[in-house]
Amino acid sequence: MLLLVDLDGVVYRGAEPIPGVVAVLADRAARGDTVVYVTNNSMHYRADYVTRLAGLGAPVTADRVVSSSRATALYLAGPAMDPPVRRVLAVGAGGLERECRDAGLDVVTAAHAATRQAQEGIDGWEAAGHPDAVVVGLDPQFTYQKLAVAVDCVHHGARFVATNRDPVYPTERGTRPGAGAIVAAVEAGAQVTPVSIGKPAPLLLEMAIRVAGLGRAEAVMVGDGLATDLAAANGLGIPCVLMLTGVTTRAQAEALPADRRPAAMAEDAAELAAALDRLAATRGR
Repeated sequence: MLLLVDLDGVVYRGAEPIPGVVAVLADRAARGDTVVYVTNNSMHYRADYVTRLAGLGAPVTADRVVSSSRATALYLAGPAMDPPVRRVLAVGAGGLERECRDAGLDVVTAAHAATRQAQEGIDGWEAAGHPDAVVVGLDPQFTYQKLAVAVDCVHHGARFVATNRDPVYPTERGTRPGAGAIVAAVEAGAQVTPVSIGKPAPLLLEMAIRVAGLGRAEAVMVGDGLATDLAAANGLGIPCVLMLTGVTTRAQAEALPADRRPAAMAEDAAELAAALDRLAATRGR
């Protein structure tokens, strides 16, 4: 099987690992399953996740981490782009910039373009060097000047791509505005709806399946969110094991229509292991 595993709420909650889950994933990998980690978080670079996951003992390599920023970069650099995207304006954190550069894209940051615009008295399109696309993720240093540059570029015809549309994200101090809040600001200013890559849109999981070199028929989603993980799995027609270790309760899942419910639910690592065993058996494993 190909396990598409969400991170926060599944492998860890904030700084704390969820007991036993890493051991279950390591066991599945030892038995021949492919584990790919998928997250809507666009701020961090793959190597950051590898360091953290490896420190927990999880089976992981850099090519088995697909964040929304990496999936966005692969999407923009892919053969489906016609005309091709070569230069992008990145509104986001360092992870988004690095993933775009890794994919072979010429990147100008919104901070650089905003500074140039102010110094030279030119519009954002000129300041950014006529980008083919504007990509927007979570930017803790977001400013009105960055917003103005992004809107200028979209008005000039640059493609508008969102890493994800999560309005908030969880922290140890409660929720904070997410990438979706910044995407919404650019959308309101430009009056253009972006292509969204992250869950619940299917593109993040599609990119993860492609990176793994396997087929959709082999994929299983392991996640904790109804509106993200489960919705994305349902959209692709793949089963989802819903972990009740994060943001969703059993009652919330059971309130869904029968045809939208997860294939299994797991309160802990033992129930996750049992659910994956059952799914593997139904696939002739």
